[in-house]
Amino acid sequence: MKTSRTLWPLGLAAALALGACSTGTPKVSAVDNQAEPTVLLVPLRVEDPAHGSGCWAQFYSKRDFQGDVVTLVGPATLQSLDKGTARQLQRDIDSVTVGPRATLEVYQHAMFRDRTVSFPANSREGGLISRLGFGGRIEAMKLNCK
Repeated sequence: MKTSRTLWPLGLAAALALGACSTGTPKVSAVDNQAEPTVLLVPLRVEDPAHGSGCWAQFYSKRDFQGDVVTLVGPATLQSLDKGTARQLQRDIDSVTVGPRATLEVYQHAMFRDRTVSFPANSREGGLISRLGFGGRIEAMKLNCK
């Protein structure tokens, strides 16, 4: 007896669900004979025209190419990263990717002084602090094009 009391509400719910899914007779109207719009979600890759030159470097704020990204398009010479937005770039570089037609030189101090580390074309460095050897703080850079 308990089983039938438990199954009765489930049977009613199933019947109501099937009734809601069934369709009545379709209405045919000469005016309303339009196809429903179709929405397609297509993966899209947006390319920056500056990347087409191949002379660029992308700087990531975290190790292994994670975090915020800043792209520098060359040729470019930054004597000091101590002013304006460059100050944030100076603090937040932890990995870098260099384009196929670029070479990047980073310097320990402003005005291209003291230690320098070069990155050839098509290079990727996922941990700058260990590669630089001078604490990971970059104060000047040159991006040259081939």
